[in-house]
Amino acid sequence: MSNQLKINIAQSSDAGIKDNNEDSYGIVTPEGQLLENKGISAIIADGMGSCAFPKEASEYVVKGFFSDYYSTPESWTVKTSGARVLTALNSWLYGKSTDEHAKAYVTTFSALIFKSTTAHILHIGDSRIYRIRDGNIEQLTNDHRIWITKEKNYLSRAIGVDLHIDIDYKSVGLEADDVFVMTTDGIHDYISDQQIRNIVSQSANLNVLADKLVSSALTEGSHDNVTCQIIQIKQLPNQQANEVINDLVRLPFPPDLSADMLIDGYKVIKELNSSSTSQLYMVEDTETGQIMLMKTPSVNFDDDPSYIDRFHMEEWAGKRIHNPNVMITYEQKRKRSCQYFLIEYIEGLTLAEWIKQNPEPDIKKVTNIIEQIIHGLRGLHRLEMLHRDLKPDNIMIKEDGSVKIIDLGAVKVAGIQEISSPVERLELLGTKNYTAPEYLMGVAGTNKSDLFSLGVITYEVLTGKLPYGDQSDKNINWRSMSKIKYTSALQHNPMIPLWLDGAIEKAVRLDHRLRYDSFSEFHHDLTHPNDSFMKNSLPLVEKDPVIFWQSITAVLIILNLFTLYLLLK
Repeated sequence: MSNQLKINIAQSSDAGIKDNNEDSYGIVTPEGQLLENKGISAIIADGMGSCAFPKEASEYVVKGFFSDYYSTPESWTVKTSGARVLTALNSWLYGKSTDEHAKAYVTTFSALIFKSTTAHILHIGDSRIYRIRDGNIEQLTNDHRIWITKEKNYLSRAIGVDLHIDIDYKSVGLEADDVFVMTTDGIHDYISDQQIRNIVSQSANLNVLADKLVSSALTEGSHDNVTCQIIQIKQLPNQQANEVINDLVRLPFPPDLSADMLIDGYKVIKELNSSSTSQLYMVEDTETGQIMLMKTPSVNFDDDPSYIDRFHMEEWAGKRIHNPNVMITYEQKRKRSCQYFLIEYIEGLTLAEWIKQNPEPDIKKVTNIIEQIIHGLRGLHRLEMLHRDLKPDNIMIKEDGSVKIIDLGAVKVAGIQEISSPVERLELLGTKNYTAPEYLMGVAGTNKSDLFSLGVITYEVLTGKLPYGDQSDKNINWRSMSKIKYTSALQHNPMIPLWLDGAIEKAVRLDHRLRYDSFSEFHHDLTHPNDSFMKNSLPLVEKDPVIFWQSITAVLIILNLFTLYLLLK
Protein backbone atom coordinates (compact mmCIF):
# COMPACT_ATOMS: atom_id res chain seq x y z
CA MET A 1 0.00 0.00 0.00
CA SER A 2 1.18 3.54 -0.64
CA ASN A 3 0.27 4.51 2.92
CA GLN A 4 1.47 1.65 5.08
CA LEU A 5 0.98 1.32 8.80
CA LYS A 6 3.75 3.23 10.56
CA ILE A 7 4.52 3.47 14.26
CA ASN A 8 7.02 5.08 16.63
CA ILE A 9 8.27 2.84 19.42
CA ALA A 10 10.26 3.12 22.63
CA GLN A 11 11.18 0.47 25.21
CA SER A 12 12.84 0.64 28.59
CA SER A 13 13.55 -1.93 31.29
CA ASP A 14 15.46 -2.16 34.55
CA ALA A 15 16.07 -4.92 37.08
CA GLY A 16 15.36 -2.44 39.89
CA ILE A 17 16.37 -3.70 43.32
CA LYS A 18 16.46 -7.31 42.10
CA ASP A 19 19.64 -9.08 41.02
CA ASN A 20 18.09 -10.32 37.75
CA ASN A 21 15.65 -8.82 35.28
CA GLU A 22 13.02 -11.49 34.66
CA ASP A 23 10.96 -9.36 32.25
CA SER A 24 11.16 -9.91 28.49
CA TYR A 25 9.81 -7.74 25.69
CA GLY A 26 10.14 -6.93 22.02
CA ILE A 27 8.57 -5.51 18.88
CA VAL A 28 8.71 -6.98 15.37
CA THR A 29 7.84 -4.95 12.27
CA PRO A 30 7.89 -7.23 9.21
CA GLU A 31 8.06 -6.09 5.63
CA GLY A 32 6.05 -6.67 2.47
CA GLN A 33 3.09 -9.03 2.56
CA LEU A 34 3.73 -10.08 6.17
CA LEU A 35 3.19 -6.49 7.30
CA GLU A 36 -0.17 -6.42 5.54
CA ASN A 37 -1.31 -9.98 6.29
CA LYS A 38 0.13 -10.52 9.79
CA GLY A 39 0.86 -7.03 11.15
CA ILE A 40 3.28 -5.50 13.67
CA SER A 41 3.55 -7.32 17.00
CA ALA A 42 4.63 -5.99 20.38
CA ILE A 43 4.99 -8.25 23.44
CA ILE A 44 5.72 -7.82 27.10
CA ALA A 45 6.14 -10.74 29.52
CA ASP A 46 6.96 -10.96 33.23
CA GLY A 47 8.42 -14.23 34.52
CA MET A 48 6.86 -15.23 37.85
CA GLY A 49 9.53 -14.71 40.51
CA SER A 50 8.39 -17.60 42.68
CA CYS A 51 8.96 -20.19 39.94
CA ALA A 52 12.32 -21.83 39.35
CA PHE A 53 13.11 -20.34 35.93
CA PRO A 54 11.21 -17.06 35.48
CA LYS A 55 13.62 -15.37 33.03
CA GLU A 56 13.81 -18.48 30.83
CA ALA A 57 10.01 -18.67 30.77
CA SER A 58 9.44 -15.06 29.70
CA GLU A 59 12.23 -15.15 27.10
CA TYR A 60 11.03 -18.42 25.61
CA VAL A 61 7.46 -17.17 25.20
CA VAL A 62 8.46 -13.85 23.64
CA LYS A 63 10.94 -15.35 21.19
CA GLY A 64 8.70 -18.32 20.47
CA PHE A 65 5.68 -16.15 19.74
CA PHE A 66 7.57 -13.90 17.34
CA SER A 67 8.96 -16.92 15.51
CA ASP A 68 5.79 -19.00 15.34
CA TYR A 69 3.16 -16.29 14.83
CA TYR A 70 4.69 -15.18 11.54
CA SER A 71 4.83 -18.81 10.40
CA THR A 72 1.09 -19.37 10.77
CA PRO A 73 -1.08 -19.34 7.61
CA GLU A 74 -1.78 -15.87 6.25
CA SER A 75 -5.43 -16.89 5.91
CA TRP A 76 -5.83 -17.21 9.70
CA THR A 77 -7.16 -14.38 11.83
CA VAL A 78 -4.92 -12.82 14.46
CA LYS A 79 -7.05 -14.46 17.15
CA THR A 80 -6.66 -17.94 15.69
CA SER A 81 -2.95 -17.55 14.99
CA GLY A 82 -2.23 -16.14 18.44
CA ALA A 83 -4.29 -18.73 20.28
CA ARG A 84 -2.69 -21.66 18.43
CA VAL A 85 0.83 -20.37 19.09
CA LEU A 86 0.20 -19.59 22.76
CA THR A 87 -1.42 -22.97 23.36
CA ALA A 88 1.67 -24.69 21.98
CA LEU A 89 4.05 -22.50 24.00
CA ASN A 90 2.03 -23.09 27.15
CA SER A 91 2.14 -26.86 26.62
CA TRP A 92 5.91 -26.74 26.25
CA LEU A 93 6.42 -24.67 29.40
CA TYR A 94 4.01 -26.80 31.40
CA GLY A 95 5.72 -29.97 30.18
CA LYS A 96 9.09 -28.67 31.43
CA SER A 97 7.84 -28.74 35.01
CA THR A 98 8.96 -31.71 37.11
CA ASP A 99 8.19 -33.11 40.54
CA GLU A 100 11.26 -31.31 41.82
CA HIS A 101 10.34 -28.03 40.14
CA ALA A 102 6.54 -27.85 39.93
CA LYS A 103 5.39 -24.87 37.87
CA ALA A 104 9.03 -24.19 37.03
CA TYR A 105 8.37 -22.02 33.95
CA VAL A 106 5.59 -19.48 34.47
CA THR A 107 5.13 -16.04 32.91
CA THR A 108 2.57 -13.39 32.13
CA PHE A 109 2.02 -12.44 28.51
CA SER A 110 0.51 -9.41 26.80
CA ALA A 111 0.66 -8.84 23.05
CA LEU A 112 -0.50 -6.02 20.81
CA ILE A 113 -0.77 -6.88 17.14
CA PHE A 114 -1.39 -3.96 14.79
CA LYS A 115 -2.94 -5.25 11.58
CA SER A 116 -4.35 -2.83 9.05
CA THR A 117 -6.50 -0.38 11.04
CA THR A 118 -7.09 -2.61 14.08
CA ALA A 119 -5.18 -3.42 17.26
CA HIS A 120 -5.59 -7.02 18.42
CA ILE A 121 -4.89 -7.84 22.07
CA LEU A 122 -3.86 -11.25 23.44
CA HIS A 123 -3.45 -11.27 27.20
CA ILE A 124 -2.94 -13.56 30.16
CA GLY A 125 -1.60 -12.50 33.57
CA ASP A 126 -1.18 -9.08 35.19
CA SER A 127 0.96 -7.16 32.75
CA ARG A 128 -1.07 -4.31 31.27
CA ILE A 129 -1.89 -2.56 28.02
CA TYR A 130 -3.17 1.03 28.07
CA ARG A 131 -4.42 3.26 25.30
CA ILE A 132 -4.14 7.05 25.44
CA ARG A 133 -6.46 8.84 23.03
CA ASP A 134 -7.48 12.52 23.11
CA GLY A 135 -5.77 12.91 26.47
CA ASN A 136 -7.69 10.06 28.15
CA ILE A 137 -6.09 6.85 29.36
CA GLU A 138 -7.91 3.51 29.27
CA GLN A 139 -6.72 0.14 30.54
CA LEU A 140 -7.49 -2.38 27.78
CA THR A 141 -6.59 -5.52 29.73
CA ASN A 142 -7.86 -7.11 32.93
CA ASP A 143 -5.49 -8.21 35.67
CA HIS A 144 -5.68 -11.95 36.27
CA ARG A 145 -4.78 -11.55 39.89
CA ILE A 146 -6.67 -12.56 43.01
CA TRP A 147 -6.20 -10.57 46.22
CA ILE A 148 -6.42 -12.46 49.51
CA THR A 149 -5.54 -9.46 51.64
CA LYS A 150 -4.16 -5.99 50.86
CA GLU A 151 -0.70 -7.49 51.02
CA LYS A 152 -1.23 -10.99 49.70
CA ASN A 153 -2.27 -11.87 46.15
CA TYR A 154 -1.54 -14.44 43.48
CA LEU A 155 -1.85 -14.82 39.71
CA SER A 156 -5.04 -16.62 38.77
CA ARG A 157 -3.90 -17.08 35.15
CA ALA A 158 -0.50 -17.27 33.51
CA ILE A 159 1.37 -19.24 30.87
CA GLY A 160 2.89 -22.47 32.16
CA VAL A 161 0.66 -22.88 35.23
CA ASP A 162 -1.75 -25.43 33.77
CA LEU A 163 -2.02 -27.64 30.72
CA HIS A 164 -4.95 -25.54 29.50
CA ILE A 165 -4.93 -21.76 29.23
CA ASP A 166 -7.68 -19.19 28.94
CA ILE A 167 -6.49 -16.28 26.82
CA ASP A 168 -8.22 -12.90 26.77
CA TYR A 169 -8.73 -11.52 23.28
CA LYS A 170 -10.16 -8.22 22.13
CA SER A 171 -9.75 -5.86 19.20
CA VAL A 172 -9.97 -2.07 19.03
CA GLY A 173 -9.96 0.29 16.09
CA LEU A 174 -6.90 2.43 15.50
CA GLU A 175 -6.72 6.17 15.01
CA ALA A 176 -3.70 8.22 14.04
CA ASP A 177 -1.83 9.54 17.12
CA ASP A 178 -3.17 6.77 19.39
CA VAL A 179 -0.56 5.90 22.01
CA PHE A 180 -0.36 2.44 23.58
CA VAL A 181 1.57 1.81 26.77
CA MET A 182 2.54 -1.70 27.89
CA THR A 183 3.80 -2.22 31.43
CA THR A 184 4.76 -4.94 33.88
CA ASP A 185 3.44 -4.77 37.44
CA GLY A 186 6.71 -3.26 38.63
CA ILE A 187 5.47 -0.03 37.05
CA HIS A 188 1.68 0.07 37.33
CA ASP A 189 1.65 -1.21 40.92
CA TYR A 190 3.62 1.87 41.99
CA ILE A 191 2.45 4.72 39.78
CA SER A 192 -1.17 5.46 38.96
CA ASP A 193 -2.85 5.41 35.57
CA GLN A 194 -3.00 9.20 35.60
CA GLN A 195 0.70 9.45 36.37
CA ILE A 196 1.37 7.18 33.41
CA ARG A 197 -0.84 9.38 31.23
CA ASN A 198 0.86 12.57 32.42
CA ILE A 199 4.35 11.23 31.76
CA VAL A 200 3.58 9.76 28.32
CA SER A 201 1.66 12.89 27.24
CA GLN A 202 4.70 15.11 27.66
CA SER A 203 6.23 16.57 24.53
CA ALA A 204 9.49 14.70 24.47
CA ASN A 205 11.19 11.86 22.64
CA LEU A 206 9.42 8.54 23.28
CA ASN A 207 12.66 6.94 24.51
CA VAL A 208 12.99 9.70 27.10
CA LEU A 209 9.39 9.13 28.21
CA ALA A 210 9.88 5.36 28.47
CA ASP A 211 12.96 5.85 30.65
CA LYS A 212 11.01 8.34 32.76
CA LEU A 213 8.23 5.79 33.38
CA VAL A 214 10.82 3.31 34.60
CA SER A 215 12.64 5.81 36.82
CA SER A 216 9.36 7.13 38.27
CA ALA A 217 8.31 3.64 39.34
CA LEU A 218 11.70 3.07 41.01
CA THR A 219 11.45 6.45 42.73
CA GLU A 220 8.03 5.42 44.09
CA GLY A 221 9.66 2.39 45.73
CA SER A 222 9.06 -0.40 43.21
CA HIS A 223 10.75 -3.56 44.43
CA ASP A 224 10.21 -5.48 41.19
CA ASN A 225 11.62 -5.43 37.69
CA VAL A 226 10.26 -2.46 35.76
CA THR A 227 9.55 -2.61 32.02
CA CYS A 228 7.49 -0.54 29.61
CA GLN A 229 6.86 -0.09 25.92
CA ILE A 230 5.35 2.98 24.27
CA ILE A 231 3.89 2.72 20.77
CA GLN A 232 2.54 5.69 18.87
CA ILE A 233 0.46 5.27 15.71
CA LYS A 234 1.97 7.63 13.16
CA GLN A 235 0.19 6.53 9.98
CA LEU A 236 -2.63 4.16 9.12
CA PRO A 237 -2.92 2.29 5.83
CA ASN A 238 -5.27 4.42 3.80
CA GLN A 239 -5.08 3.48 0.16
CA GLN A 240 -7.45 5.32 -2.12
CA ALA A 241 -9.90 3.44 -4.34
CA ASN A 242 -8.21 4.62 -7.53
CA GLU A 243 -4.86 3.34 -6.26
CA VAL A 244 -6.38 -0.07 -5.59
CA ILE A 245 -7.94 -0.17 -9.05
CA ASN A 246 -4.61 0.77 -10.65
CA ASP A 247 -2.90 -1.99 -8.68
CA LEU A 248 -5.54 -4.61 -9.54
CA VAL A 249 -5.50 -3.83 -13.25
CA ARG A 250 -1.75 -3.40 -13.58
CA LEU A 251 -2.06 -6.22 -16.14
CA PRO A 252 -4.62 -6.00 -18.96
CA PHE A 253 -7.49 -8.42 -19.40
CA PRO A 254 -6.63 -11.10 -21.99
CA PRO A 255 -8.39 -11.18 -25.35
CA ASP A 256 -10.72 -14.01 -26.35
CA LEU A 257 -8.49 -17.02 -26.85
CA SER A 258 -8.81 -19.74 -29.47
CA ALA A 259 -7.09 -23.02 -30.30
CA ASP A 260 -3.32 -22.89 -31.02
CA MET A 261 -2.91 -19.38 -29.60
CA LEU A 262 0.13 -18.90 -27.36
CA ILE A 263 0.11 -16.85 -24.19
CA ASP A 264 3.22 -16.69 -21.99
CA GLY A 265 4.36 -20.13 -23.13
CA TYR A 266 0.96 -21.80 -22.78
CA LYS A 267 -0.68 -23.18 -25.91
CA VAL A 268 -4.47 -23.06 -25.99
CA ILE A 269 -5.97 -26.44 -26.85
CA LYS A 270 -9.64 -25.54 -26.59
CA GLU A 271 -12.18 -23.53 -24.66
CA LEU A 272 -13.97 -25.64 -22.04
CA ASN A 273 -16.40 -23.14 -20.60
CA SER A 274 -17.47 -19.55 -21.01
CA SER A 275 -19.81 -17.63 -18.76
CA SER A 276 -20.65 -14.02 -18.04
CA THR A 277 -17.97 -13.95 -15.34
CA SER A 278 -15.01 -15.96 -16.67
CA GLN A 279 -13.59 -18.26 -19.33
CA LEU A 280 -11.89 -21.60 -18.86
CA TYR A 281 -9.38 -22.93 -21.40
CA MET A 282 -7.45 -26.18 -21.62
CA VAL A 283 -3.80 -25.27 -22.21
CA GLU A 284 -0.47 -27.03 -22.56
CA ASP A 285 2.78 -25.81 -21.07
CA THR A 286 5.08 -25.77 -24.12
CA GLU A 287 8.14 -26.30 -21.90
CA THR A 288 6.92 -29.30 -19.88
CA GLY A 289 3.96 -30.63 -21.87
CA GLN A 290 1.76 -30.43 -18.78
CA ILE A 291 -1.97 -30.03 -19.40
CA MET A 292 -3.64 -27.39 -17.23
CA LEU A 293 -6.64 -25.10 -17.17
CA MET A 294 -6.32 -21.36 -17.62
CA LYS A 295 -8.99 -19.21 -16.01
CA THR A 296 -9.40 -15.72 -17.40
CA PRO A 297 -11.60 -12.86 -16.20
CA SER A 298 -14.52 -11.61 -18.24
CA VAL A 299 -14.10 -8.28 -20.00
CA ASN A 300 -17.62 -7.48 -18.75
CA PHE A 301 -15.96 -6.56 -15.45
CA ASP A 302 -12.74 -4.85 -16.54
CA ASP A 303 -13.79 -1.70 -14.67
CA ASP A 304 -15.19 -3.46 -11.57
CA PRO A 305 -12.57 -3.49 -8.76
CA SER A 306 -14.72 -5.75 -6.54
CA TYR A 307 -14.87 -8.40 -9.26
CA ILE A 308 -11.13 -8.17 -9.99
CA ASP A 309 -10.35 -8.34 -6.26
CA ARG A 310 -12.39 -11.57 -5.98
CA PHE A 311 -10.66 -12.98 -9.08
CA HIS A 312 -7.26 -12.39 -7.47
CA MET A 313 -8.50 -13.78 -4.16
CA GLU A 314 -9.52 -17.04 -5.85
CA GLU A 315 -5.93 -17.57 -6.97
CA TRP A 316 -4.50 -16.36 -3.63
CA ALA A 317 -6.62 -18.83 -1.66
CA GLY A 318 -6.08 -21.70 -4.08
CA LYS A 319 -2.30 -21.45 -3.86
CA ARG A 320 -2.45 -21.73 -0.07
CA ILE A 321 -4.47 -24.90 0.23
CA HIS A 322 -2.84 -28.26 -0.34
CA ASN A 323 -5.48 -30.94 -0.01
CA PRO A 324 -6.05 -34.02 -2.21
CA ASN A 325 -9.77 -33.25 -2.37
CA VAL A 326 -9.40 -29.62 -3.50
CA MET A 327 -8.24 -28.65 -6.97
CA ILE A 328 -4.64 -27.49 -7.34
CA THR A 329 -3.88 -23.86 -8.15
CA TYR A 330 -0.41 -23.63 -9.67
CA GLU A 331 2.34 -21.14 -8.92
CA GLN A 332 3.08 -19.04 -11.98
CA LYS A 333 6.50 -19.98 -13.43
CA ARG A 334 6.79 -17.20 -15.98
CA LYS A 335 5.97 -13.52 -15.97
CA ARG A 336 2.38 -12.86 -16.92
CA SER A 337 1.45 -10.54 -19.75
CA CYS A 338 -2.23 -10.36 -18.77
CA GLN A 339 -4.65 -11.46 -16.06
CA TYR A 340 -5.26 -15.19 -15.62
CA PHE A 341 -4.29 -18.05 -13.36
CA LEU A 342 -3.63 -21.75 -13.81
CA ILE A 343 -5.43 -24.63 -12.15
CA GLU A 344 -5.46 -28.40 -12.30
CA TYR A 345 -7.07 -30.17 -15.24
CA ILE A 346 -9.35 -32.87 -13.86
CA GLU A 347 -10.67 -35.62 -16.10
CA GLY A 348 -14.04 -36.92 -15.01
CA LEU A 349 -17.61 -35.88 -14.36
CA THR A 350 -19.12 -33.11 -12.31
CA LEU A 351 -21.21 -34.45 -9.46
CA ALA A 352 -24.26 -33.01 -11.26
CA GLU A 353 -23.50 -35.24 -14.24
CA TRP A 354 -22.81 -38.20 -11.94
CA ILE A 355 -26.23 -37.77 -10.30
CA LYS A 356 -27.94 -37.99 -13.69
CA GLN A 357 -26.01 -41.13 -14.58
CA ASN A 358 -26.72 -42.77 -11.22
CA PRO A 359 -30.44 -42.33 -10.45
CA GLU A 360 -30.35 -45.25 -7.98
CA PRO A 361 -26.91 -44.90 -6.42
CA ASP A 362 -25.30 -47.35 -4.03
CA ILE A 363 -25.42 -45.82 -0.55
CA LYS A 364 -21.81 -46.84 0.20
CA LYS A 365 -20.62 -45.04 -2.94
CA VAL A 366 -22.57 -41.96 -1.91
CA THR A 367 -21.14 -41.88 1.61
CA ASN A 368 -17.64 -42.32 0.16
CA ILE A 369 -18.18 -39.29 -2.08
CA ILE A 370 -19.50 -37.24 0.84
CA GLU A 371 -16.56 -38.32 3.02
CA GLN A 372 -14.11 -37.01 0.42
CA ILE A 373 -15.98 -33.72 0.12
CA ILE A 374 -15.82 -33.40 3.91
CA HIS A 375 -12.07 -33.96 3.79
CA GLY A 376 -11.70 -31.16 1.27
CA LEU A 377 -13.91 -28.79 3.26
CA ARG A 378 -11.93 -29.51 6.41
CA GLY A 379 -8.81 -28.45 4.52
CA LEU A 380 -10.46 -25.14 3.69
CA HIS A 381 -11.86 -24.62 7.16
CA ARG A 382 -8.52 -25.35 8.85
CA LEU A 383 -7.24 -22.32 6.95
CA GLU A 384 -10.29 -20.31 8.05
CA MET A 385 -11.73 -20.29 4.54
CA LEU A 386 -15.40 -20.78 3.68
CA HIS A 387 -16.23 -22.12 0.22
CA ARG A 388 -19.72 -20.49 0.15
CA ASP A 389 -20.71 -21.92 -3.25
CA LEU A 390 -20.74 -25.65 -2.75
CA LYS A 391 -22.97 -27.40 -5.29
CA PRO A 392 -22.83 -30.49 -7.57
CA ASP A 393 -21.42 -28.42 -10.45
CA ASN A 394 -18.45 -27.44 -8.26
CA ILE A 395 -17.47 -31.01 -7.39
CA MET A 396 -15.58 -33.30 -9.77
CA ILE A 397 -15.61 -37.11 -9.69
CA LYS A 398 -12.47 -38.50 -11.31
CA GLU A 399 -12.35 -41.78 -13.19
CA ASP A 400 -10.74 -43.52 -10.20
CA GLY A 401 -13.58 -42.38 -7.92
CA SER A 402 -11.61 -39.64 -6.17
CA VAL A 403 -13.36 -36.34 -5.53
CA LYS A 404 -12.18 -32.76 -6.02
CA ILE A 405 -13.83 -29.53 -4.86
CA ILE A 406 -13.38 -26.88 -7.55
CA ASP A 407 -14.13 -23.18 -8.10
CA LEU A 408 -13.00 -21.01 -5.18
CA GLY A 409 -14.51 -17.89 -6.70
CA ALA A 410 -16.76 -17.21 -3.71
CA VAL A 411 -14.26 -18.22 -1.02
CA LYS A 412 -14.12 -16.06 2.10
CA VAL A 413 -10.78 -15.82 3.94
CA ALA A 414 -11.09 -14.75 7.57
CA GLY A 415 -7.57 -13.33 7.81
CA ILE A 416 -8.03 -11.17 4.72
CA GLN A 417 -11.31 -9.83 6.06
CA GLU A 418 -9.30 -8.17 8.87
CA ILE A 419 -7.49 -5.99 6.33
CA SER A 420 -9.33 -2.79 5.52
CA SER A 421 -9.83 -1.99 1.84
CA PRO A 422 -11.62 0.73 -0.10
CA VAL A 423 -12.83 -2.01 -2.46
CA GLU A 424 -16.25 -3.25 -1.42
CA ARG A 425 -16.20 -6.91 -0.41
CA LEU A 426 -19.63 -8.22 -1.26
CA GLU A 427 -21.19 -11.07 0.70
CA LEU A 428 -21.75 -13.53 -2.12
CA LEU A 429 -24.89 -15.62 -1.66
CA GLY A 430 -23.75 -18.67 -3.58
CA THR A 431 -26.23 -20.65 -5.70
CA LYS A 432 -29.97 -20.81 -5.13
CA ASN A 433 -31.18 -23.97 -3.34
CA TYR A 434 -27.69 -24.74 -1.97
CA THR A 435 -27.15 -21.49 -0.09
CA ALA A 436 -27.49 -21.59 3.69
CA PRO A 437 -30.51 -19.53 4.88
CA GLU A 438 -28.40 -17.38 7.18
CA TYR A 439 -26.69 -15.84 4.14
CA LEU A 440 -30.09 -14.89 2.72
CA MET A 441 -30.94 -13.18 6.01
CA GLY A 442 -27.73 -11.15 6.08
CA VAL A 443 -26.03 -13.21 8.81
CA ALA A 444 -22.33 -13.97 8.45
CA GLY A 445 -21.64 -17.56 7.47
CA THR A 446 -19.73 -20.16 9.46
CA ASN A 447 -18.52 -23.71 8.87
CA LYS A 448 -22.14 -24.74 9.43
CA SER A 449 -23.10 -22.83 6.29
CA ASP A 450 -20.91 -25.07 4.15
CA LEU A 451 -22.36 -28.02 6.08
CA PHE A 452 -25.87 -26.98 5.01
CA SER A 453 -24.79 -26.98 1.36
CA LEU A 454 -23.20 -30.40 1.80
CA GLY A 455 -26.40 -31.72 3.38
CA VAL A 456 -28.43 -30.52 0.40
CA ILE A 457 -25.96 -32.20 -1.95
CA THR A 458 -26.18 -35.47 0.01
CA TYR A 459 -29.98 -35.38 -0.27
CA GLU A 460 -29.82 -34.69 -4.00
CA VAL A 461 -27.29 -37.46 -4.70
CA LEU A 462 -29.56 -39.98 -2.96
CA THR A 463 -32.90 -38.78 -4.34
CA GLY A 464 -32.33 -36.55 -7.37
CA LYS A 465 -34.44 -33.94 -5.56
CA LEU A 466 -33.96 -31.05 -3.13
CA PRO A 467 -34.92 -31.25 0.56
CA TYR A 468 -37.13 -28.15 0.44
CA GLY A 469 -38.21 -28.34 -3.20
CA ASP A 470 -39.04 -24.87 -4.44
CA GLN A 471 -39.92 -23.62 -0.95
CA SER A 472 -36.43 -22.14 -0.55
CA ASP A 473 -37.14 -19.82 -3.48
CA LYS A 474 -39.31 -17.74 -1.17
CA ASN A 475 -38.04 -14.82 0.86
CA ILE A 476 -36.63 -16.35 4.05
CA ASN A 477 -36.69 -14.65 7.42
CA TRP A 478 -36.82 -15.92 10.99
CA ARG A 479 -40.62 -15.82 10.98
CA SER A 480 -41.13 -17.62 7.65
CA MET A 481 -38.59 -20.36 8.36
CA SER A 482 -41.09 -22.30 10.47
CA LYS A 483 -43.43 -22.57 7.46
CA ILE A 484 -40.79 -24.19 5.22
CA LYS A 485 -40.89 -27.94 5.77
CA TYR A 486 -38.31 -30.61 5.11
CA THR A 487 -39.46 -33.37 2.76
CA SER A 488 -38.28 -36.76 3.94
CA ALA A 489 -35.83 -38.36 1.52
CA LEU A 490 -37.83 -41.58 1.95
CA GLN A 491 -40.63 -40.10 -0.13
CA HIS A 492 -38.30 -40.04 -3.12
CA ASN A 493 -36.16 -43.09 -2.33
CA PRO A 494 -37.77 -45.70 0.01
CA MET A 495 -34.49 -47.63 0.12
CA ILE A 496 -32.82 -44.94 2.23
CA PRO A 497 -32.52 -46.03 5.90
CA LEU A 498 -34.52 -43.94 8.37
CA TRP A 499 -31.41 -43.00 10.37
CA LEU A 500 -29.66 -41.77 7.21
CA ASP A 501 -32.61 -39.51 6.44
CA GLY A 502 -32.42 -38.22 10.02
CA ALA A 503 -28.76 -37.31 9.60
CA ILE A 504 -29.46 -35.37 6.39
CA GLU A 505 -32.44 -33.59 7.96
CA LYS A 506 -30.25 -32.38 10.84
CA ALA A 507 -27.54 -31.16 8.45
CA VAL A 508 -29.97 -29.03 6.42
CA ARG A 509 -31.97 -27.47 9.25
CA LEU A 510 -32.78 -23.90 8.38
CA ASP A 511 -31.77 -22.65 11.83
CA HIS A 512 -27.99 -23.02 11.87
CA ARG A 513 -28.01 -23.45 15.65
CA LEU A 514 -29.81 -26.78 15.24
CA ARG A 515 -27.38 -28.28 12.73
CA TYR A 516 -24.41 -30.50 13.51
CA ASP A 517 -21.54 -28.73 15.22
CA SER A 518 -18.93 -30.56 13.14
CA PHE A 519 -18.49 -32.50 9.94
CA SER A 520 -17.25 -35.50 11.91
CA GLU A 521 -20.63 -35.80 13.66
CA PHE A 522 -22.47 -35.63 10.34
CA HIS A 523 -20.20 -38.22 8.73
CA HIS A 524 -20.55 -40.56 11.72
CA ASP A 525 -24.33 -40.42 11.53
CA LEU A 526 -24.21 -41.02 7.77
CA THR A 527 -22.30 -44.27 8.31
CA HIS A 528 -23.56 -45.44 11.73
CA PRO A 529 -27.24 -45.76 12.70
CA ASN A 530 -28.14 -43.14 15.30
CA ASP A 531 -30.82 -44.45 17.66
CA SER A 532 -32.18 -40.96 18.25
CA PHE A 533 -33.36 -40.83 14.62
CA MET A 534 -35.26 -44.10 15.08
CA LYS A 535 -37.33 -43.08 18.09
CA ASN A 536 -39.65 -40.65 16.34
CA SER A 537 -40.41 -42.99 13.48
CA LEU A 538 -42.23 -41.57 10.50
CA PRO A 539 -45.65 -42.90 9.52
CA LEU A 540 -45.46 -45.80 7.07
CA VAL A 541 -46.71 -43.64 4.19
CA GLU A 542 -43.53 -41.52 4.55
CA LYS A 543 -41.19 -44.22 5.80
CA ASP A 544 -41.97 -46.71 3.03
CA PRO A 545 -44.73 -45.50 0.67
CA VAL A 546 -44.47 -48.59 -1.56
CA ILE A 547 -45.23 -51.00 1.28
CA PHE A 548 -47.90 -48.60 2.57
CA TRP A 549 -49.86 -48.58 -0.68
CA GLN A 550 -49.33 -52.31 -1.21
CA SER A 551 -50.80 -52.89 2.26
CA ILE A 552 -53.75 -50.58 1.57
CA THR A 553 -54.43 -52.37 -1.72
CA ALA A 554 -54.29 -55.78 -0.03
CA VAL A 555 -56.72 -54.67 2.68
CA LEU A 556 -59.14 -53.25 0.09
CA ILE A 557 -59.05 -56.47 -1.94
CA ILE A 558 -59.80 -58.52 1.17
CA LEU A 559 -62.68 -56.20 2.12
CA ASN A 560 -64.10 -56.36 -1.40
CA LEU A 561 -63.88 -60.15 -1.44
CA PHE A 562 -65.55 -60.33 1.95
CA THR A 563 -68.34 -57.99 0.79
CA LEU A 564 -68.86 -60.08 -2.35
CA TYR A 565 -69.01 -63.22 -0.23
CA LEU A 566 -71.74 -61.69 1.95
CA LEU A 567 -73.75 -60.62 -1.10
CA LEU A 568 -73.58 -64.08 -2.68
CA LYS A 569 -74.32 -65.96 0.49
